[in-house]
Amino acid sequence: MMNSHQTYIHRCLELAQNGIGTTYPNPLVGSVIVHKDKIIGEGWHKKPGGSHAEVIAIEAVKDKNLLKESTLYVNLEPCSHFGKTPPCADLIIEYEIPKVVIGTIDPFAEVCGNGISKLKNAGVEVEFGFLEKECNELNKRFFTFHQKKRPYIILKWAQTQNGFIAPLHKDHNRPVWISNEFSRQLVHKWRSEEQAILVGTNTVLQDNPKLNTRDWKGENPARIILDRELKIPEDYSVYDNRSKTIFITEKHKISNQKNLFFETINFKNNLNSQILDILYKHKIQSVIIEGGAKVLQSFIDDNLWDEARIFTSYLTLKKGIKAPDFNSKKHSETFILKDNLSLFYNSQQ
Repeated sequence: MMNSHQTYIHRCLELAQNGIGTTYPNPLVGSVIVHKDKIIGEGWHKKPGGSHAEVIAIEAVKDKNLLKESTLYVNLEPCSHFGKTPPCADLIIEYEIPKVVIGTIDPFAEVCGNGISKLKNAGVEVEFGFLEKECNELNKRFFTFHQKKRPYIILKWAQTQNGFIAPLHKDHNRPVWISNEFSRQLVHKWRSEEQAILVGTNTVLQDNPKLNTRDWKGENPARIILDRELKIPEDYSVYDNRSKTIFITEKHKISNQKNLFFETINFKNNLNSQILDILYKHKIQSVIIEGGAKVLQSFIDDNLWDEARIFTSYLTLKKGIKAPDFNSKKHSETFILKDNLSLFYNSQQ
């Protein structure tokens, strides 16, 4: 049974979830203000450059005099530095809020304990470490980026009942659908929640994908294209300038254009580490790797993944491209019509 602190931090988490997909590079944060066991103000961070959750919660309180007798709850440590907005810790001190309860400490170097110290030095009573596991899970992308210096990595593919992800040959450059339309809509929802999507050359050449969120309302992810020899024609969808697109290549002296970036690496040595370094450089906190089979397998072999989301259809193919060789303990599974969706988490990360 949750105590009162946990109850209000749980509410902060509920609020924070409203910002999934819209707050990058900022974390997901919700805040509530409680006066005599009653919530008198609450809010969540919506987009970078906008007001932080604590600010919105304070603004929502009609009688500001009550703040001097209230407790502010927030799932992540209040910021203590000037970014696009002033420090939340300063505002809490300004309104003389006597107590702050925090879910977990912010891993960002410019905050990391400094927000708590600033509050305590001003005489604010601070408690932290409530629903910490849940708070860390909500901001797993933000935490991975700042602690591991790489994005949170999600592997995703659809496979037939007999283990193929695509036919061997096609007579057109568009996808052959293995999963059903509802599964595909879910994938577009996932895309709206993550900051980037990564595919290899062959996937683009064979399918000419848009790699956007056309079946779901939300931001398009940045497109990461592995194109060693720059084989993809410029009339393909990934060149349409509709979202940030990074081509990772061995070609030299390619000029960046509007929304198009070209990053040069050596494909023969530590390829995936170089890819992740580029994503970190571009401040990308999460990436869905959607194919093809070789790209997915290379991240599996290097143990560079955090989640895997695998659709298994009732369909079969006589011949095809084999699904990645993947052996991990299943976390959960569910059915979307006849598609089986299995979720995996990497316990070694």
